[in-house]
Formats: sequence, C-alpha cells, structure tokens
Amino acid sequence: MKLPKTYYNPLSLIGSIIASVCALIFVFIMIANLLFDYEGAYMGIFIYMVLPVILIIGLILIPIGMSRRSKRIKREGEESTSLWTKIDLSDSRQWNAIAIFIFSTIVFLMLTGIGSYHAFHYTESNEFCGTLCHSVMEPEYVAYQESAHSKVTCVECHVGSGADWYVKSKLSGLYQVYSVTFNKYPTPIETPIHSLRPARETCEECHWPEKFYSHRLHNNKHYLADLDNTEWNIQLKMKVGSEHRAKGLIEGIHWHVNPDVKIEYVASTHKREYLPWVRYINKASGDTVIYQDIYEALEPEALDSLELREMDCLDCHNRPSHQFLPPQRFTDELISAGKIPVELPEVKALAMQVLNTQFTTRDSGRMIIEELVNDFYASDYPEIVETNPQLVSQAIDGFLEGYSKHIFPEMKASWDAYPSHVGHMEFNGCFRCHNGNHESEDGQVISRDCNICHTILAQGNAEHFETTSVDSSLEFRHPVDIDMAWTDMACADCHRYLY
Repeated sequence: MKLPKTYYNPLSLIGSIIASVCALIFVFIMIANLLFDYEGAYMGIFIYMVLPVILIIGLILIPIGMSRRSKRIKREGEESTSLWTKIDLSDSRQWNAIAIFIFSTIVFLMLTGIGSYHAFHYTESNEFCGTLCHSVMEPEYVAYQESAHSKVTCVECHVGSGADWYVKSKLSGLYQVYSVTFNKYPTPIETPIHSLRPARETCEECHWPEKFYSHRLHNNKHYLADLDNTEWNIQLKMKVGSEHRAKGLIEGIHWHVNPDVKIEYVASTHKREYLPWVRYINKASGDTVIYQDIYEALEPEALDSLELREMDCLDCHNRPSHQFLPPQRFTDELISAGKIPVELPEVKALAMQVLNTQFTTRDSGRMIIEELVNDFYASDYPEIVETNPQLVSQAIDGFLEGYSKHIFPEMKASWDAYPSHVGHMEFNGCFRCHNGNHESEDGQVISRDCNICHTILAQGNAEHFETTSVDSSLEFRHPVDIDMAWTDMACADCHRYLY
C-alpha cells in the first residue's frame, strides 16, 4: 500500500509505531480487564491517563514528520508536494491515505471515547481517591472503610452533583497533586471544613431531615481501668427527633436544622471547637436571640472579622466517614468483641497507657506496643505468662488492630488531631453551646440539661445495675466516685486524655 511520499520519514514512522503499539496495548489491557476483572490503582493511571497521552504524542509526530519531509523536498528541489494539499481521487496514494485516515480516526475516536469514559469514572472512584497517594491518604481511607458510609463513593459527599462543583474539585485536585509530588502537604492533613459543599446539597440527598428517626436506643458498653476491667453499661434513649414523628423537628437533637429555625454562630478557632457567639432566629415569628459565652465573649472588632456561619449537619457530624476513635473507645469495642481478653488483669488500663504513647512510625509503634505489653505482664503477672501466654498474645493482637485503624504516626493522624463534634465525651461537641455559659442580654441561657438530648434508661455494673421505664430517666451516676464534679465540668476535661 503506497502513501504520500512525505509520509516516508523516520519521525512519522516512529510516530506510527508508537501510536499503533499504544493502541494494541490499550485494547489488550481492556480485554484482559474484562476477562479477569482486575484493575489496580497504578494500572488505572497507566491505562486511562499515561497511555492515551503517549498515543496522542505518537499521532502528532506523524504530521510533524510529514511537514518536515515536505519542506525538505521543496528545499532540495525534488518533485512538488502540492498533491498533498490538493485532493486528487484518481491518485491511489491519496485514496490509501484517506482510507487510513478515516479508519484511524474512527479507531482513535472509539478508543478515546472508551478511555475518556473510564478515565472519568476511575478518577471518581474510591480506589483512586484512597490508594493513589497511599502514604498521604491512608489514614482517611482506612477510617472510611470502617465507617457507616463505606458503600458511599467519596465524590458523592466531597463533590456531589453538578458541573460547577465538579470543576472546582478538579481544580483543587491539581494543587493536591502538586502538594503530594513536591512534599508540600501538611501533617496531619487539614479537614477542608471551609471549602466543603453545604450539607443540604450532599448529606440531605440521602438523609431527609423531615424523615429523621424520632427516638432510638443506644447501648454503650464500657470497661473501667481497674484490676478486673469492670464492665459498666449505660443505655440511652436518644431524642434524635420529636417524641412523635408527626411533630417533625420541633424538638430533639435535630431541632437545630428545623426549617422554621435558623441557628448561626461565630467560631473563635478554625476547627470550630469554641463557639462564643450564637444567634437564634425563629423564621416564623421573627424572634431573634443572641447568646454570648460570658467567660469568652468576643470583642466587637473580633466579631466583625470572623466568619458568620449557619449551622448545618457538618457542624456536629464533622467526621461522618473519617472518624478516628480514641483509645478508650476502640479498646472498649475490642474487649466487647472478644479480641482483647477481658479476663486479663489491668488490660484496659494498660491499653490506655500504651496506646496514648507518641509513636514516630507505624512499624516502630507496632514493636513498642508488643514490647510494652510483654514487659508489663512478664514483670507484674509472670504466672499468666507461664500458664496462659496466649492471653497476652491475644491482647497484643487486639491492641495492634486498634492501633492500625486509628493511629497513623507518619501523618500525625489520630483522634486527637481530628476533633469529633458529635456527643461530648472526648471533645466539647454539644458543650460548645450547651455548656451553661452562653447567655443573652435578657438573661436567657442555652440549657445544659442532658435530658434535652437523651435520657438514661439503665446504667451500672453487674453488682449495681439500675433500670427505669422508657418514659422516665435515671440521674447519671459516674462510674468512679468524683462526688458531683461532673455537674460543673465538661466531660472532655477529663475524658480527652484519660479513661
């Protein structure tokens, strides 16, 4: 098959070879993926990003080589190349060129369409988001896989629908690629709370406020840091919505997102852990009340310079898919699951001591945990090491499981780096507003009463277990006798670092 004379040059031939090889590789890998259903993170990048670029470069080399060859022919006085720019269907060479061009264009458009489709979906996949930059995104990806949203794709929350937010996400992604490539990212990675899309455009696509649960039960099992790892249970009736569903959101925890109510606040820190200024607006009546923290009131000039934000889902549920549990919580879960033996003396106290250690790397942390546990039981309980060494080994495995899911030393990612605003145990959460210190000019105070959000139906240990009926509440009894100090203090004052 003859082609125009200008085609026969090294550069065009090299371009043809590159394009042909890339096309064959692309087709072969696509068929292999369909047959064997395998596609790793780096394989996806190669197929849908690297390979198409090389293919296009090869195609570009063909006309460049032909142009250079044409100029050379003219310069050296050889036969005219004007037939390349003038269509002459009686010339078999042009027929061949046109046929190859049409065929190549169809094949190229097909491969481009397939590649673009897969490239789009691949860049939107959880695998791409979580495993491409493995060392950087490992903490977030591991926590995500343990969350209730593990079947929800990353982009459904972080991007949502619509072209504008899609473009914004891709533009921000360019900077993220730059940061990872040149090691410019912070440790830990900052939570993008100031650039997140409003919850009503993402969360509420699935979580419809008007159809929230009314009340639900929470059974919490804890273990005290004493010799016997004493079990302490507490059962709560959470007032997620109104007592009767027909009442909607006029009361209960989700009253804050009642469509007839608007809650605004000003935070004094970028992590929004302290909210010294809160404004309540009743949209129906127009009533407005401003509350200020009497101990940390903002000056007028500071109030003008800080962001005024309307409260939405993410102001409480700020770690919906990437929550790192503190050692006291994930240790309780591991003991309840039988992965850490409850019969091992002082295992809860030891877990708190060991897992609150500051580690430098993942591997060194694993070795330190194993060493500390072995040394403790070898020195304090040698008889257990001699008679039941499997209990110690089981405890080590349980500690390491919790450590691997919630503590990431290289990225400085852990529960303490990422405050969770749900609840009030390890972080202020609800107590950011409901601490009894937010007061209006006319003396109204944002209530600190625990029964607004939940009532206690049962609590205690095996020896002293209290219960009550579902329509009443027990007075909270602290597992450790601290007199009535819990009525004046925030839980996080102790529980943030203790057990």
